[in-house]
Amino acid sequence: MSNSPTSVARFVLDPAFQVGRVDPRMFGSFVEHLGRCVYTGIYEPGHPQADAEGVRTDVLELIRELGVTAIRYPGGNFVSGYRWEDGVGPAEQRSRRLDPAWRSIETNEFGLGEFISALGKMPGAEPMLAVNLGTRGVAEALDLLEYANHPAGTTLSDRRAANGDKEPYGIRLWCLGNEMDGPWQIGHKTADEYGRLAAATASAMRMIDPDLELIACGSSSHAMETFGAWEATVLEHAYDLVDYISMHVYYEEKQGDRDSFLASAVDMEAFIADVVATCDYVAAKCKSTKKMRISFDEWNVWYAERPGSKPTEGDWSVAQRLLEDLYTVTDAVVVGSMLIALLRHADRIAIACLAQLVNVIAPIMTEPGGPAWRQTTFFPFAQTAKYARDARVLAVNVQSPTYSTAQHGEVPLLHATAVIGGADGESAAEEHSPVTVFAVNRSQDRALPLRIDLRGLPHLTRVVEHSAIHDEDPDAANSLRDPERVGLKPVPGTTLDEPGSANAALNAVLPPMSWNLIRLA
Repeated sequence: MSNSPTSVARFVLDPAFQVGRVDPRMFGSFVEHLGRCVYTGIYEPGHPQADAEGVRTDVLELIRELGVTAIRYPGGNFVSGYRWEDGVGPAEQRSRRLDPAWRSIETNEFGLGEFISALGKMPGAEPMLAVNLGTRGVAEALDLLEYANHPAGTTLSDRRAANGDKEPYGIRLWCLGNEMDGPWQIGHKTADEYGRLAAATASAMRMIDPDLELIACGSSSHAMETFGAWEATVLEHAYDLVDYISMHVYYEEKQGDRDSFLASAVDMEAFIADVVATCDYVAAKCKSTKKMRISFDEWNVWYAERPGSKPTEGDWSVAQRLLEDLYTVTDAVVVGSMLIALLRHADRIAIACLAQLVNVIAPIMTEPGGPAWRQTTFFPFAQTAKYARDARVLAVNVQSPTYSTAQHGEVPLLHATAVIGGADGESAAEEHSPVTVFAVNRSQDRALPLRIDLRGLPHLTRVVEHSAIHDEDPDAANSLRDPERVGLKPVPGTTLDEPGSANAALNAVLPPMSWNLIRLA
């Protein structure tokens, strides 16, 4: 392993070499009727900080700080057995239903209207609605579209108005089902079955509104036996009818193999490359000039085998505590690395959703009747959303010491990307735009010196900030008892050599096992 203290990681930044612009919707999230994501998460009537509609204002404040730009709803596995009609109309008349996906009782107290209303309190966040293609089909998708988006003068649009929402919701983004190749999915299908249904649904929805943005289900994960062949078959049916193919991935530390866990983004980037290659193969086969883009609409760290990740047999209750992972510094570093992976493929990834938003494998936690707080994973997401939104990703080819992993082989210690401009400096011309570097040091025990050649960026004259997520205790976490144990820390000693010259360079030292934000202006 080449990771001695004298080993230096390097790369060059030049604005002439760019990957692409970051779609703001890359910083989306996900709200599913699962566990306490909705009930006692976002929505808790009677809570001291709930507004008149039952939405927790303390949670809304954290969502705004997180910088979420799109929210996928209402699932997830939940959607494949969901009747959207149950969640509209007078609350006292709504049906209570069994939710087989998560062995819970769904009260339907919170439905489509409540979701759109809550979303309106999250500036910059747009709705991303999933339709049920598990137990339902084309007709129900058309009904939902008419109810949500048609202005007036039909039975369903007038029903929306009678339910208190005169103006149409104007939902542009629609997911055509969820994880339809998964045997766990209610109504799961073969690739041919789903491909034909997705194509038929997309075609019919476009008859109502040709400008919708439609997302077809990709395979549920890179590890599925159906992966690859599934994408190819589905897209052969629907390539010119949809705008995106979905990707989902979750990682966790297994059997104490932290070195492999820290390198999870190696697998993630390989997954992205495989999906892109499959899309381009189908485009060639279909003789289409369109470049299919990706909706990475579920991604996160998820400890799927921990207690509390599966419903208790026979416990048909409301808002069980499910998937409430407590995230550590290590988890935050991996989430930060996954964000870097998304940015490095901004030319093809348009949408991404951190799964999920509150309580359920989430960056925000709440206690019923009590406070809300930030998990460790909150910080890399919020900072990346703040400084990379609308930015242009610069091509970064890392030269780095490496280390050996059991799962991914020899892996660079440095994982990095950089952006120029963005929401924080979008009005500036490129020659005056700020640059933000995002970097992960995967070494568990050694700092990593970093040198960045800035020869193509002579306007950069100062280091605005170098902050990081790192800690002497890699298992440190924020909790109800200690909600501010982990946060961003300043990193001293980061300097610019010969700014404005052909020899301009940045020198930094990345702490062991850290996610780093370096801002230059």
